[in-house]
Parts: sequence; structure tokens; C-alpha cells
Amino acid sequence: MEDMLREYLPILVFLAVAIGLGLVLILAAVVIAVRNPDPEKVSAYECGFNAFDDARMKFDVRFFLVAILFIIFDLEIAFLFPWAVAFKDISMAGFWSMMVFLSVLTAGFAYEWKKGALEWQ
Repeated sequence: MEDMLREYLPILVFLAVAIGLGLVLILAAVVIAVRNPDPEKVSAYECGFNAFDDARMKFDVRFFLVAILFIIFDLEIAFLFPWAVAFKDISMAGFWSMMVFLSVLTAGFAYEWKKGALEWQ
């Protein structure tokens, strides 16, 4: 039992050093930080010009639909590549489970299309 615990000693030392270093850096930032910001530095700044609208304005729904579309295609690719690589070793249950997965993603894509997320104005 003692030999097994001795194998974990480098991990515990690494964790102690990482936590200690993190605390030292946070405390150093609190102690050394300058606390007299000038108004120019704390003013709102967006992409090279001053902010022209409230930062808490509502986003258009199309923004979220495009985000959903990205997630749909990202998930599809992330699961489709390993499935295609191991295709010859996959059983019929694996094949049909991927078909169900692809049909759910296709339904999501159809929803995006119906909501007009693919139409740029």
C-alpha cells in the first residue's frame, strides 16, 4: 500500500506547487496593482471607435440561430469522422444509431432553414 501511495507523491507535489504559484501570483497582483485608472483607460472602446449603443441591448434571434447551426455541424463532424474511420468494424446497431443521430441533426438543420438563419440580409 505504501508503494502505491509513493507513486502519487509527484502528482501531489505538482498540485501543491501549482496551487502555491497561483496564490502567489494572485496576491502579487492585488498588492502591486495600480488603483488610479484614468477615465480614458476605463471608457468603453469597441473595435477602434467609441461605443455607440448600450452593451446590454438585445441580440437578434438570428445570431442565436447561427450559433445553433454551428453547433449542429460541429457535432456532426466530431462524431462522423471517428465513425467513418471505424466503419468496417461497426455493427448494424452502430450503423443505425449513427443514422438516428444524423436524422436528429438533419431535423435541426431543417429547423434552422425554416427559421431563415441561412438567409443573409
